[in-house]
Amino acid sequence: MHDVTEFATKMEKTKAVLKEDLNTVRAGRANPALLDKVMVMYYGVPSPLRNLANISVPDPRTLLISPFDPKSISEIEKGINLANIGINPTNDGKVVRLVIPQVTEERRKELNKTVKKMGEDAKVAIRNLRRDINDALKKQEKDGELTEDDLKKALDDVQKKTDGCIKDIDDIIAKKEKEIMEV
Repeated sequence: MHDVTEFATKMEKTKAVLKEDLNTVRAGRANPALLDKVMVMYYGVPSPLRNLANISVPDPRTLLISPFDPKSISEIEKGINLANIGINPTNDGKVVRLVIPQVTEERRKELNKTVKKMGEDAKVAIRNLRRDINDALKKQEKDGELTEDDLKKALDDVQKKTDGCIKDIDDIIAKKEKEIMEV
């Protein structure tokens, strides 16, 4: 029966990965999470940008990156350019600025399609987890480790958890789509 708790943990991880991936989708509004996957070469070691600088949002369309070590400014710019987030950084020698361009209506629709696809991929992952746990439970019943009643109860529990998780994913996607469509 430990498989069911493992299943719930994997579902939570799937939702966390979805949220993380959605944070990298640019919605026309400055969001420090946009830089979460940016890596910077710092003294020859790839390091996450957030470990090397303070990232703030002075206004809704600007990210301000204040490096802890001013000498790392050019490496931070290189890291942002290599991350391919579609925004060119500018610096004044002390800080790096990223001005988030206004998103066109057509681009918003494209972003929504991308977000829907991410949601569908997460749902497929959840359903695959459900199939795997159901197979494992049925094998346990066949091997005599579970009674028929315990199997039915466990399968119902798995289905309830799956339904709840799919609903959570739908909510996460709807929230992101609303954020993208805001002007």
